[in-house]
Amino acid sequence: MNDNADLTALPAGFQWGAVRAGIKASGNLDLAIAVARDAGGAVSAAVGAAMFTTNRVVAAPVTVGRRHLAATGGRVAAVLVNSGNANCANGEPGIEGCVATCVAAAESFGCIFDEVFPSSTGIIGVPFPAEKVVAAMPELKVSVGSTERHAEAFVRAMMTTDTRVKMARTVVPVAAPLDASQPESNTAEVRIWGAAKGAGMIHPQLSAPAGPPHATMLVYLFTDVAACAEHLQAALAAAVKPSFNCISIDGDTSTNDTVLLLASGASGLPLRGDLVPKFDAALGEVCRSLARQIVADGEGVGHAVTLDIRGAASAADAKLVAKAIAHSPLCKTSWSSADPNWGRLLAAAGYSGATFDPARARIWIGDQPVFEYGVRAPAFDEAAAHQAMTQPEYTITIDLGAGKGECLFLTCDLTVEYVRINADYST
Repeated sequence: MNDNADLTALPAGFQWGAVRAGIKASGNLDLAIAVARDAGGAVSAAVGAAMFTTNRVVAAPVTVGRRHLAATGGRVAAVLVNSGNANCANGEPGIEGCVATCVAAAESFGCIFDEVFPSSTGIIGVPFPAEKVVAAMPELKVSVGSTERHAEAFVRAMMTTDTRVKMARTVVPVAAPLDASQPESNTAEVRIWGAAKGAGMIHPQLSAPAGPPHATMLVYLFTDVAACAEHLQAALAAAVKPSFNCISIDGDTSTNDTVLLLASGASGLPLRGDLVPKFDAALGEVCRSLARQIVADGEGVGHAVTLDIRGAASAADAKLVAKAIAHSPLCKTSWSSADPNWGRLLAAAGYSGATFDPARARIWIGDQPVFEYGVRAPAFDEAAAHQAMTQPEYTITIDLGAGKGECLFLTCDLTVEYVRINADYST
């Protein structure tokens, strides 16, 4: 699998496009669409599965998107995404504006309105300019295509404080026939392509649409496998858990976070038998790549830090420790200057709520031991630990000595640049 690589393996059955609708003051691309099409080129409905933010304050497109998935049983003909305005905390006018844009997209592309899945990203609490989205629909319709250029435009139109496009893809070869009607010589493949945006307000806590409200990170995953919504939902939940639900830039869970998986079925290969574990592994790989790219492009990020928590009493305890450290301003600011202040790591683990005995715990920064069994490690080398922390990416390992629970959690430092970006975000 290649990150931001050539997209010759774009999944069949989809087209992408983007235009400037005038939502962003910069005049950059700010309205994107992905459309499902059948072999004859007509708009059709892909099968979809989604996970949304657990924030109790949710944006209008999250509310409408959940309704549409429930109403159609997971059918999605088009994904409509705008940037520059989150359409959140806008009351009923925000809902009405979101629905109006779905209706306009349905009329333009030839589907029913609740087969349009909406998403928004940008500033909260600013009235949503639905009229600009509606007015841009004719131009958006002619912008779509199935090339690399069209797919990248789709991603660029989602970007807010992102500094780079975030894409990942993979191909799952299917060498053996899946049923008796296929010849023994048949060789085919299933394609998966994913796109993401997100650089700040990143601490996704995602759940299925039927759960409590969870969805500013946006992730769209496209595949040409043939699958039902239930199977896709299970695959997506398994892929999200160790990827998007194990990253944090700033500890803030957005009102708009959404991960959507769409399957066109254009490959003709059903998701069953030996293909299931292969597909699940490939989807997980794409999600982990996108999650890494989001953290690496975090607002003001100088260092991406992997927290390898092991030896916990349970996986839940391991994640408690990881999140406490990832969200500690003291830990994050020390990482920005490569300061090996391991006491901050230990203190955060101690107040995390996880059960462990510090006298049995050990900590490493990179491959440098810094804490062992209740005291500073005898081999602690401050200069070597500092050098390890100057790398753009490194790992902090903590063995709690309390069991077999583990968690890999990806986070980053907190810099002056992050403060500058977010201090001036709305002005």
